[in-house]
Amino acid sequence: MPLDSGVMSDIRVKVHRHGGDLLIAACDNDLIGRKLKDGELRLDVSVEFYGGDRGDEEMLLNRLRMATMANLVGENVCRIAAEHDFIDRECVITIEGVPHAQMVRY
Repeated sequence: MPLDSGVMSDIRVKVHRHGGDLLIAACDNDLIGRKLKDGELRLDVSVEFYGGDRGDEEMLLNRLRMATMANLVGENVCRIAAEHDFIDRECVITIEGVPHAQMVRY
């Protein structure tokens, strides 16, 4: 799917640790609080899960390099992750028109 390569607005990144796993939840800041739905798909972009540090592209990339898993929501976050080969553009889905992808490292 094509992702907009426009100027990045600020993003939110929250780190969740569970055992040996490090999950990064990242979204475009303007999506915080939205509840997205598309058919059977539902995604709650909650402040509790996604509302971590505000940052920029470099912060997101640094955290993705450490992550074993990532949950990504938004044009900017998905574009950055795809441009740096953390996700495959072909695996990005949209929910209510908003890009969403997940990353898992083995």
